[in-house]
Amino acid sequence: MPKFIITGQKSLKGEIAVGGAKNMALKIIPATILAKGKTIIKNLPNIEDVDKSLEFIVELGAKIERGKNFVEIDTTDINQTEFPAKLADKFRTSVMFVGPTLVRLGEAKFPHPGGCVIGAGGRPIDLFLEGFQAFGAEVETTDKNYHIKAGKLHGAEYFFTTISVTATESLMMTATLIPGQTILRNCAMEPEIEALADYLNGQGAKITGAGTSTIAIEGVASISAGECQIIPDRIEAGSFALLAAASHSEITVTHCNPKHLMILLSIFQKIGVPFEAGTDYLKMKPAKQIKPYDIKTHEYPGFPTDLQSPYVVLMTQAEGISLIQENIYDRRLLWTDTLSQMNANIIMCDPHRVVVSGPSKLYGKRMISPDIRAGIALVIAALIAEGSTEIDNIYQINRGYEKLDERLAALGADIKRVE
Repeated sequence: MPKFIITGQKSLKGEIAVGGAKNMALKIIPATILAKGKTIIKNLPNIEDVDKSLEFIVELGAKIERGKNFVEIDTTDINQTEFPAKLADKFRTSVMFVGPTLVRLGEAKFPHPGGCVIGAGGRPIDLFLEGFQAFGAEVETTDKNYHIKAGKLHGAEYFFTTISVTATESLMMTATLIPGQTILRNCAMEPEIEALADYLNGQGAKITGAGTSTIAIEGVASISAGECQIIPDRIEAGSFALLAAASHSEITVTHCNPKHLMILLSIFQKIGVPFEAGTDYLKMKPAKQIKPYDIKTHEYPGFPTDLQSPYVVLMTQAEGISLIQENIYDRRLLWTDTLSQMNANIIMCDPHRVVVSGPSKLYGKRMISPDIRAGIALVIAALIAEGSTEIDNIYQINRGYEKLDERLAALGADIKRVE
């Protein structure tokens, strides 16, 4: 299994471009099932999760032609209603294929989706199942599998008891081809949801309110295949901005949308991290002193749970004490024990809260990446640490960040990928 070997405390400077949003790409690919024909997806990130998603849709009967950062998907011959277990149980967003398959082919059979080891007892799909039932679908469950039959589907009003990005997107996509009006309330409001709705509307869907807490969908008989441009990855942009702040580097993050990072930029202003934000770039400048600042992760537009891990690393370099509270996923702070082994001063109060005291001088260690976001945080820690750091299981990092070693090396980082 490949790993990163990083020698820290090298001077970093230059530009780093942000790729297409992983969290949009993984929804657009299954959304192509809603239409018969060829769809072209541009600005597609070349990452492990996208590879799996494309492999998955091929298993369902699609044909693809892939180039550099784009793919053409022909869904004309989609015909499989039973999902391949060898793929479905390895990545979380396999569940996004359920709704489109249900309305296209009338049923879907699938195992519980896999993915990162965050969330106590696995990450449930109850909101998906409840939503499909609200549409009139029949749901059968066994110890290992789910079987959903369309029956006679109809529009419905559904309230999310827990705000969920993937469930919001799934039910929104599904309702696109269901007769009647659907009203979804207490929806997630992430930019990727609005971008997905914009694409579907461009192909003939009738969706209003995406990006707000209430989404209305008027079902249509069909939508057409077309062309989609993936928006910039705000989590990648935020990760690179936090890297620049933690390493006191002058780095310009390009091909991004700073408006999607307003909470992070507001915090940078409070803690003394200087930056310049343009329409499609973020120029980070070295801070003279970093002040501590408490955060609580929250659904968009609050502080993203996916930036919590890199932010913890930044707070190890702040002058004082900060409280980090994780409100979205259980077990997502457990990775901080690894950071403590690098000499970070971190106290875990409970599974949802840690206290970080800084500044701490970090030292290189041998570590294992537990998930995508903790993985990028360990890379940032290694870049500012004294000595050499070895990070195993970088498969997890590859799931979310394209050619990370090459892009960081272009900034001056001493990072090597070893097979």
